[in-house]
Amino acid sequence: MKEKEEERLNNLKKFEQNLYNEGYKFICGIDEAGRGPLAGPVVVGAVVMKPDSKIEWVNDSKKVTEKRREILYDKITEEALAWGVGIVSEKDIDEMNILNATKKGLHIALGEVIEKLKTKPDIVITDALREIDTYNIPYQSIIKGDATCYSISCASIIAKVTRDRIMREWDEVYPEYGFNSHKGYGTAKHIEAIKKYGPTPIHRKTFITHFI
Repeated sequence: MKEKEEERLNNLKKFEQNLYNEGYKFICGIDEAGRGPLAGPVVVGAVVMKPDSKIEWVNDSKKVTEKRREILYDKITEEALAWGVGIVSEKDIDEMNILNATKKGLHIALGEVIEKLKTKPDIVITDALREIDTYNIPYQSIIKGDATCYSISCASIIAKVTRDRIMREWDEVYPEYGFNSHKGYGTAKHIEAIKKYGPTPIHRKTFITHFI
C-alpha cells in the first residue's frame, strides 16, 4: 500500500480508533443508497469490521468507481465480522415516506448484523440519521460520516453495490428506461422515458407527480 493511501485510511479510521480506545469492541457502521431516485428500493448497509481492517481504496461509495466498488464489496463482505442489508421497496417508500423507509431498512440491516455477530454491537454509527431504532444500542449520528468514518464508508459500498445490482436486473425487465445507466435517478433521459412510456411498477409514485 502506498504511503499516501495508508495515511488517508488512517485518517478515515480516526473516529473509530478513538472509540476502540474508549473500550468499544464491536462498532457497526451504517449507510444507505437510494434515497433520491425516482424508482427502485432504498437499500441500507450495516457492517462491523475488524479493528485492524484497512482495505485499500475504501471511501464514500460516491467517490469510488463502479468497477472498484464491486471489488471492494467482495473484500468488505469477506473481511467483515458481520454485515447486513435492509431493502425497502418503492411501495413502502410511497406509504411511509423515504425517511421512515430508510429507518426501516436500517433496522432490518442491523438485525442481520446482530444475528450474524451472535451479539449486539457496542455502538452504531450512522451517516446523519437520527431518531432511529437500534435495538437499544447506543448510536452516534455523524454528518458526512460516509466520507469520514471507515466502517460507514464500508457500509455505503455494501448498500450502493446491492442497490445497483437490483437496478441492473430491473433494466433487463424495462430496458427502455435506462436503469442500467442512471440506476433510477432523475436524469433527463429517465424523466423523458417516464413521460413517453408512463411509470413502471417500480417507480415511486410520490416522487414522479411532476412528470405524469
